[in-house]
Amino acid sequence: MLLINITLVMIVLGLLLGFVGAGGSGFIISILTVVFGYPIHVALGTALAAMFFSSLSGSISHYREGNAVLKTGAIVGLSGAAGAWVSSGWSSFIPEDRLGMLTSIMLFASGLALWLRLILVSRRKAITTEQPSTQTSGLRYWFYAILIGLVTGMLSGLFGIGSTPFIQLGLMLLLGMSMRYAAGTTMLVIIPIALAGGAGYMKIGYLDLQLLLAVVIGTMSGSYVGAKFTKRVPAQWLKTSMVITPMIGATILWL
Repeated sequence: MLLINITLVMIVLGLLLGFVGAGGSGFIISILTVVFGYPIHVALGTALAAMFFSSLSGSISHYREGNAVLKTGAIVGLSGAAGAWVSSGWSSFIPEDRLGMLTSIMLFASGLALWLRLILVSRRKAITTEQPSTQTSGLRYWFYAILIGLVTGMLSGLFGIGSTPFIQLGLMLLLGMSMRYAAGTTMLVIIPIALAGGAGYMKIGYLDLQLLLAVVIGTMSGSYVGAKFTKRVPAQWLKTSMVITPMIGATILWL
């Protein structure tokens, strides 16, 4: 009965997340811990592993539309997978109350990073480019790509967050990638990060497969329907919702 209730709640959450176009890992973590009483470590592992399925479907769509740079996605993603695998083991050494506080802080930070990304996008609107990136080779390119992957992968593995805003900012600021390609490439990057991070949590005993199934079924079903209503609201409302969604999740977790 508990898993059925979780699935129903995740369907409602998925409707909201699909509507505003947010990842929602913070909300998933908050609901599992605050509402259903799951340990924070289990909630982090579940939220991280659930991102694998949502990112997989999204990345296929972006790749078919030509919005993803496969080479960069592979380099950043594999580096991120290594970071997520290592840092997921670190979470077991952090007490639950402290880990919950740190996760809420990171969710606030991700909201601020998303706000910064939206500012960068608005400033670049006048400069339209079809080039995936200003950097696609050389030592500097490899250094920045691996650095972005390691840092964001460690954040994802330790705090169970998607790190989407941080990945996109890294691709745009360090590799000179346009927003169009940054969005599509980020979906590719998250796949190995979520897979490695989820496997890391499973290894240390913090991944409940039945709970994961309930979360995935609920959020993906709800987000599929919710996404169909996105065009019905003003763009400014959506941008605001995207920024405050992780912050609301952080507030619930903090309280």
